[in-house]
Amino acid sequence: MSAHAGTIDHHHDHTTVTGIPNKKLFMWAFLASDCMFFGALISTHVIYRLHPAPDITDPLRVFSLELTSFSTFILLMSSLLMALAVGACQKGKVEATRKMILGTIFFGLIFLGCQVYEFTHFVHLGMTLKSDIFGSTFYTLTGTHGVHVAIGILWLVFMYIRTFKPADASRAWIARGLTQFAAFAIATVAVMVMMLEVTHAGAEHGYTNFNALAGALFHTPFVAISTTAFALSIGVLFLLGRSSWAVDFGEANAIDVESMGLYWHFVDIVWIVIFTVVYLLEYL
Repeated sequence: MSAHAGTIDHHHDHTTVTGIPNKKLFMWAFLASDCMFFGALISTHVIYRLHPAPDITDPLRVFSLELTSFSTFILLMSSLLMALAVGACQKGKVEATRKMILGTIFFGLIFLGCQVYEFTHFVHLGMTLKSDIFGSTFYTLTGTHGVHVAIGILWLVFMYIRTFKPADASRAWIARGLTQFAAFAIATVAVMVMMLEVTHAGAEHGYTNFNALAGALFHTPFVAISTTAFALSIGVLFLLGRSSWAVDFGEANAIDVESMGLYWHFVDIVWIVIFTVVYLLEYL
C-alpha cells in the first residue's frame, strides 16, 4: 500500500493496536479462515484422486482445458481491474472507480457463465454430484468457489450502486439504486439462461454443427426472452450510470474498496490453486 493510501486508512477508519484498520484486519481474519476451508476441500479431492475407485469418471474425457484456461485468464484479468479500482478510489477518481468495478463485474460474470456451461456439459456427459467420488469432490470444490465468486460480484454491485449516493442528503436515490440492482439481477439471470440453452442445444444437436445449433437456439423462446431482457437491462444501467450531481463517495471509501479487493484477489488465488490441482495435474 502506498503512503497516501495508508494516510487515508488512518484518517477515515478506526485502527487497532497494530495500526491496521479494523475493516482490513477483519477481512484478513475472514480470509485466513477461508484458507483452511478451501484447504480441506482441496485436500479431500487430492486424497481421493491419489486412491481412485475402479469405476471413477475419467477426467480427460469430460474436461475442456481450453475453456477452463480461458475462464482462468478472465478471472485473472478481473483482478487487474479490481486493483485499478482500488487505486482510482484512493485518488478520489469516482468515475474511474465505477468503470473498473463494472469491468470486474463483467469479467466475473463471464467466469460464472463458463462455469454454468461447464457444469451443465459435464452432467450431459454423465458426471454428476452423485455419479462417483470424483464428481462429488469436484462439484463441491469448484461449486463452493463459484459461490464465492457470486458473493464477490454481489458485493461489487452494491459498491457500484453506493458510488451514486448524492452528497445532498435531501436528494432521493434509493429507488434509483433498487432499479440498478434489479437491472444487474435481470442481466445476470438472462446470461445464465442463455448459457444453459446453448449447452442443452449443443448436447442435442452437436457443438460442431453450427447450423443445427443456431437453428435450435433461434426456435427456443427462452433465448429470445433472455436476449431481450439482457439488452433492456444494459440500456437501463447505461442511462442510470450517467449522473452529474456531487456524490458522497471518494477517498474516505478507499478502505471499503480495498477490503473488497482483498476478497476478490483471494478468490482468484484460490482458483489458480484449483485450476492447477484439479485440472492441470490430470494432464501430467
